[in-house]
Amino acid sequence: MFDKILLWLFVLCLVPGLAECKKKEKRAIVRMETDCGTIRVALFEETPIHRENFLTLVEKGYYDGTLFHRTISDYMIQGGDPDSRSSLPGDLLGEGGPGYTLPPEFCLPYLYHWRGALAAAREPDDVNPEMRSSGSQFYIVWGKKQGAGSIKKVRAMLEEKGVELTPQMVDDYTMRGGCPHLDGTFTVFGEVIEGLDVVKEIQLEPTDSNDRPLKDIVIRQMTIEQRGK
Repeated sequence: MFDKILLWLFVLCLVPGLAECKKKEKRAIVRMETDCGTIRVALFEETPIHRENFLTLVEKGYYDGTLFHRTISDYMIQGGDPDSRSSLPGDLLGEGGPGYTLPPEFCLPYLYHWRGALAAAREPDDVNPEMRSSGSQFYIVWGKKQGAGSIKKVRAMLEEKGVELTPQMVDDYTMRGGCPHLDGTFTVFGEVIEGLDVVKEIQLEPTDSNDRPLKDIVIRQMTIEQRGK
């Protein structure tokens, strides 16, 4: 009898772990081969519109040969403009896309702008009051580790938008880094699971006055490693 009880306890201990593994296995995973190395991202099921759109574009080869056309040190790296594929040095980029936008899918306080978050770029509020996302352009967050003073300022700013920083969010922003001021404004739909060192390298590249890297950083190919659901 005692042996059976031990067996059941062992099984119960395993179940949460197995469930967590199963959940992770269902996430879609995309591989980005860049001039600076490989970045692998997992897409969130909580943002299905952005997830499926991104996967569809990857399958079509939409991103192959495009650039990380905008990078800002200690902030983020941005790509996904199809016009960058045939651009000349110094060309102003950032207006290209597939001809449609996506409705926002904010999922706070669970998905936010921690370091390594994958999010959708968009036009500013004055021309885009509904905060709709670009159909193709995306960015990967780097962001500084936030100090107590920065957190206090951001908290006050976000509260005006009805966004509350939870203890978990504060811990991530202070320990990992990120861009909390973007929360509730841009849709986060994935995260880097490998290659954060590549993101670090890219965001340090010298840029021109339009934040375009002086040296082209090409996304050679994107492929779907795992489709998920």
